[in-house]
Amino acid sequence: MIDTAPGADRHPGLDLANSRLAVPGGPPVDLLDTPEAATHWLVERQLVPADAELREICAGRLRGLREQIRELLAARAHETEPPAAALSAINTALSRVPTANELRWDPALGLHRAAPHPTDQVVDHALGLLAADVADLLTGADAERLTACNSRPCQRFLLRSGRRQWCSVRCGDRARAARAYAKRTDKN
Repeated sequence: MIDTAPGADRHPGLDLANSRLAVPGGPPVDLLDTPEAATHWLVERQLVPADAELREICAGRLRGLREQIRELLAARAHETEPPAAALSAINTALSRVPTANELRWDPALGLHRAAPHPTDQVVDHALGLLAADVADLLTGADAERLTACNSRPCQRFLLRSGRRQWCSVRCGDRARAARAYAKRTDKN
């Protein structure tokens, strides 16, 4: 089980950005590396129906949006201009979300409103929700607290609270150990 970074529980876009992890001494971990894993990630966060089944093209779109979100978060954390391609990707995801549910007929339910259910529309909806969350994060009250984890090789982002500079206890311990080691070797 991988701990979520501070703020990821409130911002699914931040959680998405952190779904690719650097593991000290090991290969990177991608929580969206297969269509099944990407589906599981979206279902866990209630962004798609439990019966959704993503194909590789949709999982690839989710991973692609994740990389664009990471670019935007990094630009904000480092106080640099965001890449135009990342802004465009977020705006494209936002524009693909239908603003209203369709009117449908079902003999058991009668007339009712429901979101379109083909997989690509479900994914468009999830990507739009994630993009909207990132847009809110980057322009809202939490924007000033956004930072990158200060422990190498970690690549995650978090919402700073107090003096905390790390996404997890493990990263904090690793950074403190590295500082202590550096002090010992500097004395020699």
